[in-house]
Amino acid sequence: MPTVTTSEQVHQIVSNHHDNPHTILGHHSIELGGTMTWLVRTYLPRAEQAWVIDPVSQKEYPMTSVHNPNFFECILEQELPPQYKLKYKSGDDYFTIYDPYEFVEAPHISDLDLHLFAEGNHHRIYDKLGAHLLNIKGIEGVYFSVWAPNARNISVIGDFNNWDGREHQMRKLGVGVWGIFIPELGVNTQYKYEIKNYEGHIYEKSDPYGFFQEVRPNTASIVADLDQYEWNDEAWLKQREASDPLKQPVSIYELHLGSWLHASAEEPMALLSGEVAPIPVNETKEGARYLSYYELVDKLIPYVVEMGYTHIELLPIAEHPFDGSWGYQVTGYYAPTSRFGRPEDLMYFIDQCHANGIGVLVDWVPGHFPKDGHGLAFFDGTHLYEHADPRKGEHKEWGTLIFNYNRNEIRNFLVANALFWFDKYHIDGIRVDAVASMLYLDYDREDGEWLPNDYGGNEHLEAVDFLRQTNNLIFKYYPGVISVAEESTAWPMVSRPTYLGGLGFNLKWNMGWMHDNLSYFSTDPWFRQHNQNSITFSMWYHFSENYMLALSHDEVVHGKSSILGKMPGDDWQKFANVRALFTYMFMHPGKNTMFMSMEFGQWNEWNVWTDLNWDLLDHEPHAKLKSFFAALNAFYKEQPALYELDFEEEGFDWIDCSDNQNSVVSFVRRAKDPKDFLVVVCNFTPQLHPHYRVGMPEAGCYDEVFTSDMETFGGSNNKNFGGVWTEEWGMHGQPYSADLCLPSLGVVVLKINRERTAEAIASQQSQTESHSLT
Repeated sequence: MPTVTTSEQVHQIVSNHHDNPHTILGHHSIELGGTMTWLVRTYLPRAEQAWVIDPVSQKEYPMTSVHNPNFFECILEQELPPQYKLKYKSGDDYFTIYDPYEFVEAPHISDLDLHLFAEGNHHRIYDKLGAHLLNIKGIEGVYFSVWAPNARNISVIGDFNNWDGREHQMRKLGVGVWGIFIPELGVNTQYKYEIKNYEGHIYEKSDPYGFFQEVRPNTASIVADLDQYEWNDEAWLKQREASDPLKQPVSIYELHLGSWLHASAEEPMALLSGEVAPIPVNETKEGARYLSYYELVDKLIPYVVEMGYTHIELLPIAEHPFDGSWGYQVTGYYAPTSRFGRPEDLMYFIDQCHANGIGVLVDWVPGHFPKDGHGLAFFDGTHLYEHADPRKGEHKEWGTLIFNYNRNEIRNFLVANALFWFDKYHIDGIRVDAVASMLYLDYDREDGEWLPNDYGGNEHLEAVDFLRQTNNLIFKYYPGVISVAEESTAWPMVSRPTYLGGLGFNLKWNMGWMHDNLSYFSTDPWFRQHNQNSITFSMWYHFSENYMLALSHDEVVHGKSSILGKMPGDDWQKFANVRALFTYMFMHPGKNTMFMSMEFGQWNEWNVWTDLNWDLLDHEPHAKLKSFFAALNAFYKEQPALYELDFEEEGFDWIDCSDNQNSVVSFVRRAKDPKDFLVVVCNFTPQLHPHYRVGMPEAGCYDEVFTSDMETFGGSNNKNFGGVWTEEWGMHGQPYSADLCLPSLGVVVLKINRERTAEAIASQQSQTESHSLT
């Protein structure tokens, strides 16, 4: 029978020059000599002989080598059923496979999907691009799709084809999206994309939408099924949807999973499936390994519950190649890092957090990405994800690239990624890293190193639009969650709704408060009188944004010392200063974030390569400090006055902030119920004030409901025993006052005891009436 396939067609396939190989390869009807016949073509680079197998009759039809020893065709007189197979001989071995080019359809990707993606509005594009388990024509397999508009050709490579890009060449579906269905592949398949540009250069890339990846330093993506895990947090999600975090207690424990605690390297890593994972390579502590997400359920969650935090915040857990980046240089935006286990293990961890009343935030990094060859950089042989002009596309100091927010598909990649973590992993919030670097075109750039916007300004308008779109959609789909901006500039309305012109976050880190307070508490107490403004200035601007008070990982690295190490004085004073700082922080309006190790007073700076110095808890001062934080969190959650009106002016009143001579400040915190308030008095010197008079807003008996100077916390136990009574002696603009004992380097919190006050008033009235009768 004559050859039907032309040499040009063969050349296009063999040379990887065809952007739609399905039109040549696979099963096709043709007219030959006036008769309709059927043609099967295949390119099998390792094959010496090939056959087509009829799945019904099991008859084998020999194929003919055409124009190339590894390109075969077979002409048939009747159409084959769709489940036909190919058989081929390679060396002494025979292999039987389904023909991937028989599967032309992309049933999960419609023209509407491609259209929405092209305009930047496909909010679940992760359900379309990437690697997805599908059943097509009754055959199980994986559909691979990737966006690479400037590529000449793309192939899927993996163990299943000996990483040979000639075998599974993809076809262009439209708007720069390429796809192919490969039968009989499944979960755990390792793969990459081999991308050729028009100059013939080849790039092997991990999947930008890949759900799982090999443990570094390996970089292959791994097929995963994110829908197999059965969640048990429906009640949590319903409650969250009906809540407002701005009016709830928020005390966040920020942590880096890889350095919180290690396990012995001799002990295999346990996974949810019951399997045992190989120990991740290049371990960061000799003789140790990471805890898996599954193991952290038994280690981390009970600790967070014991300590009373409402949320945990995970430093970026998206896949990243270099441990020393702390996770902030991401290559796999849709893949939780495999250092700690599989995706379902992370799901189980978050599910168990919810079961124990703990919300989960993750740090999200949409501002920049690294230049690693397997990642997003120069993805299809062009500057695709990043700006081509380094004046807009590169952070030189960080050695990273900046996303091109001008491009619809890039914005779609990032917006959908934020939604992805809420959708697939049920997270409760994100903290967006380095927002300041995104807002300004001249951020960390000298004159001549940046390009102005269309109006001549330094505002990065496309990044602003991207942030607004992201926050709009987060709160549209997931009401009740948290979106925090790490933003350190004077950009207005960061935490205001977009319809008012804001960026749409509901919280913003208060970097000014952090800087001022650490500066103040690092100062010798005898000189604090000259810096009183440092601890009071925040209230001048507090109500301009919804602020998160944060003492984060950034403050305990790079020679900045630990929090305990920053404090002046002897050891007792250092611990007292830490207790005073954090009590003031929790009493101050705003939500709270603190980094791991601060709660037990680690002396060393945080080191990403090792775990925390847990052995310090064998020493009484550190154990008592840990007890202090557990009590502080418990007290904070019990007092509506400390969280209900954080961002409303009626929730806070200064009593006195001008006594710089004694470094004392006092204020009132109020709840929605006007009868529910707290009086907070802070003494930031080592001088005990056994009789310090403070103005009080209401007459009565006030109980000391919290003090940082408790003996059980490591303090001196200088307390206001039995409570204090007000006198009709107006002071500090208040109608009453009370004589207090202020412990050295201590914070005292008072609350009116209405029952005792009422009893005293009733007793006094009774005595008055008795005297009147007499």
